[in-house]
Amino acid sequence: MAKQTILIIEDEPSLVDVLTYNLTKEGFDVVVATDGQQGLRLAQTALPALVILDLMLPVIDGLQVCGQLRSDPKTQDLRILMLTAKSEEVDEIVGFSIGADDYVTKPFKIKPLIHRIKALIRRSAADERSSDAVAAEGVEVDRLNHVAKVDDRVLQLTPTEFELLWTLARQPNRAFSRNELMNRCRGEDSPSFDRTIDVHIRSLRQKMGDRAGVIETVRGVGYRFHSAE
Repeated sequence: MAKQTILIIEDEPSLVDVLTYNLTKEGFDVVVATDGQQGLRLAQTALPALVILDLMLPVIDGLQVCGQLRSDPKTQDLRILMLTAKSEEVDEIVGFSIGADDYVTKPFKIKPLIHRIKALIRRSAADERSSDAVAAEGVEVDRLNHVAKVDDRVLQLTPTEFELLWTLARQPNRAFSRNELMNRCRGEDSPSFDRTIDVHIRSLRQKMGDRAGVIETVRGVGYRFHSAE
């Protein structure tokens, strides 16, 4: 079986060395870029299973890199784990809203990080194997072709937003807790944070426009996809 490739976009040599050593030990091929522009080029040519993206980068910063990866059809479905020394909530919210799938602040422990990386990659593999599709309340989700539509308008969703919409829409009117949704989206061995799910749901609703109301907040629980059908 071919090794999966992970692209590290990080300009701190000591951290690059630690990540490269541990990821190689776990059986991954590792490609490294030390600035945002180089990272974009490598992402487009290597098409890695996952991108570890620092926020503070020379030439092009991490938020710009993330935005450009999400806007390019060739790279829009790549898993992106944002890595940064910033820990303020506003930075996390911006990172998720622009398309990051996960967010880790420095300093971090390497083993939990490896678990989160593997969970994101497993989720991607599961997406590729599924051939299901659902349609309700003007919303269509085709998991085989990774296409989501609202009233025949194609939505530009991040992988996490797509998985959230799929999870909710395939079981309409069922209330999902925030922990359940994070487990479905990031893997059961990944920690879950209420704020993280809320940020993803907020972004998903914005993209759904007039159909945003089908994703209802269930007070004290989480969210559900409302369907009258």
